[in-house]
Amino acid sequence: MQEKEATVSRCQIRTGKMWRIAAIFAVSGAMALSGCAQNTDTSGPAEETTAATAEKVDEIANTLPQPIKDRGSLIVGVNVPYAPNEFKDPSGKIVGFDVDLMNAIASTLGVTADYRESDFEKIIPSIQGGTYDVGMSSFTDTKEREESVDFVTYFSAGIQWAQQAGGDIDPANACGKRVAVQSTTIEETEELPAKSKACTDAGKPAIQIVKFDEQDSVANAVVLGQADAMSADSPVTAYAVKQSNGKLETAGDIFDAAPYGWPVAKGSPLAQSLQQALEHLIESGAYEQIAQNWGVEDGMIDKPAINGAIS
Repeated sequence: MQEKEATVSRCQIRTGKMWRIAAIFAVSGAMALSGCAQNTDTSGPAEETTAATAEKVDEIANTLPQPIKDRGSLIVGVNVPYAPNEFKDPSGKIVGFDVDLMNAIASTLGVTADYRESDFEKIIPSIQGGTYDVGMSSFTDTKEREESVDFVTYFSAGIQWAQQAGGDIDPANACGKRVAVQSTTIEETEELPAKSKACTDAGKPAIQIVKFDEQDSVANAVVLGQADAMSADSPVTAYAVKQSNGKLETAGDIFDAAPYGWPVAKGSPLAQSLQQALEHLIESGAYEQIAQNWGVEDGMIDKPAINGAIS
């Protein structure tokens, strides 16, 4: 998430990814936003994905910290739902682009991925405290976040707005509009406050920032007319539009692109292990296949970096 504090995009912030709370969606005729509103989307790729076929690469696996080798698993802190990156299928299994990619990373390293659900804002502190090895929740890699943890970049996401179909919202001129966002994302903590201040400085009405703990509720608010628009990481917005059955459409172009990253403890050699595993998946074509399976290939990167924050 852009923040998802650092980024975008998990609705991101690219700074702190958001927490998420399930909101009650009981309105007659409400949209069937599978991945976004109900988190029961079944339009993703089949369960048999590239992640299941990735093979261990001994040279890379040998770089893993010994405690992780001995345990045989990567303990991954994750916050759901944030479709299409991480959310639950009808059976309750955590799925998504991030999940398939992390599964492939784990296979390359000769371990399994052990997903532990968490509030978004608790993931980085839990990595610092040793509870999780790595975070996987559409975290935007930011210089501020890099003061607390190291990041391995794996994707590029920007911010994009959505509105009800037929709307005329301009993200660059939304003074007085109600804009829904996920709490603690970059959209909520940085983007909208800055735009709202520009409005008031010009003598125009402030943007009304409508905050929700869960990304699903953000999209629902726009569909139900409780907000005029929503702002989120570009893959999240694109997925919400796709799942809205024509009730939502994008508003404006993608802007403020920034890298998503996996946070690990400051100075941990795990960063190099993850970087090398991802480089291998990029070279083998598995990374591209996983991205294409989820329709997020526009955000693919050519080379992962350790602490590659733009700002």
